[in-house]
Amino acid sequence: MSAESKFDEIIHAPNRLRISSMLSAVSEVEFAALRDALGVSDSVLSKQLKTLEDAGYVKVRKSPFEGRTRTWAALTPAGRSAFAGHVAELRRLAEGVGPT
Repeated sequence: MSAESKFDEIIHAPNRLRISSMLSAVSEVEFAALRDALGVSDSVLSKQLKTLEDAGYVKVRKSPFEGRTRTWAALTPAGRSAFAGHVAELRRLAEGVGPT
């Protein structure tokens, strides 16, 4: 199944693109792992996840662990579709191919 080629300005921002890419490869990722991989502060990551969550692209869940609350993020089906379409559009643009 090929994704519809569609540029997505929400995903395109560098940190959100990297978050979407990381989440596309797994079922979910813990907040601290995302933060460390991106090399950003908690507040920057929170803001980027909130933007993706508001768009319906990411689902955030919190769960208790050893007396602390851990936060996990996962792409929703809409997020996976939007990310795949965005990547397809970037590939099309990079290859200099006309619209599909």
